[in-house]
Amino acid sequence: MLVRVERSGICGSDVMEWYRRPRAPAVLGHEIAGRIAACGKNVRAHREGDRITAAHHVPCNACQFCRSGHHTLCETLHRTNFDPGGFAEYLRLTPLHVDRGVFSLPDALPDEEAVFVEPLACALRGQRRAGLREAQSVVVVGSGMAGLLHVKLARVAGAAPIVAVDVHPFRLDAARHAGADAVLSAGAEWVDQFRETTGGRLADVVIVCTGSEGALTQALRVVAPGGTVLFFAPAAPAYALPLQFNETFWRTDLTLTTSYGASPSDYAEALALLGTRQVHVADMISHRLALSEVALGFRLVTEAGASMKIVLDHNE
Repeated sequence: MLVRVERSGICGSDVMEWYRRPRAPAVLGHEIAGRIAACGKNVRAHREGDRITAAHHVPCNACQFCRSGHHTLCETLHRTNFDPGGFAEYLRLTPLHVDRGVFSLPDALPDEEAVFVEPLACALRGQRRAGLREAQSVVVVGSGMAGLLHVKLARVAGAAPIVAVDVHPFRLDAARHAGADAVLSAGAEWVDQFRETTGGRLADVVIVCTGSEGALTQALRVVAPGGTVLFFAPAAPAYALPLQFNETFWRTDLTLTTSYGASPSDYAEALALLGTRQVHVADMISHRLALSEVALGFRLVTEAGASMKIVLDHNE
C-alpha cells in the first residue's frame, strides 16, 4: 500500500538524541493520518482514496509473546516500520501492515486529530498494564503530551482524584483543562503537598511520563502500599534506579511496571475513543506547522516550553 501522508505528529521520542542517533540517517515520524494513493492487487479491505491511519510496528500474532498478550515484545513488531517514515510525502506499507495495522478513519475525525491514535494507543496499553480502575487515586508526573493523554484517559476510567505534576506553569494549566482535579509544581516538596491535597492519602497509581531522575525516585515516595508505579517514559540509557529493597517492597505489595508501544487492538480502541469523542484532543494541538518547518517543530518539542502537540501539515 502506498499512502500519501496528510498530517503527522512529532513525538517526544523523535527528539531524544540517544534514541535517534543510532538510526541516522533515517526518516523519522510514526504518528500519521493519510490517504491511500495505491493498493496492491490483493488488498480487499481498503481502496484508493480511503482516509487511514496505520501502526508503524505490527506483531506476528503467533509467537509466545503475542499469544500471552505481550505483543510489543514480539520480534516481528520490532522489525517492522514505515518505509521511509512518517515525515515524508508518501510512505509504503508492507503486506503485514496492510493485513493488521491499517485503520479507516471516520469522516468526523479530522486528520490533525487522527495523528493522536498512536500515542493514545500507547497510553491505553500503559494504563491497562497499571490496572487502573474506577475510583483509584492517580498521580501523573510530567504533564507533556503523554501526561495529558493519561489524565484524559484516567478521567474516562472514572479515577479520582487525578493529580498532575510538572515544572512548567503552561503544562500545569493544560493538565487542569485536561481534567486533573489538582496540579502541583514539581520540586522538593510536591510529595508532601500531594498528601496535604488528599488528606494524607497516597496514590493508588503513579504514572511517570518523564525520564527525570528526581521524578523516578519521587514516584516511589508517593505511591500507596498495594499501589502501582507505571514508568511510561524512558530514562537516560545509563540510569540505574536506586532502590532500598526492604523499604520499597517488603510487605508493601508494590508493583513497578513499564509499558512500550501498542498493539493493533490498542490502536482500534484508541480510534474508537477519538471517533466517539470520549477523548478530546483538539485542545492539545499547540502548533500547526508545514512539513518544511519540521526543524522548528523539533526545537519546540525539545525546549518543552509553551508547546504541546506539534502537528505537521504535509500539503503546505
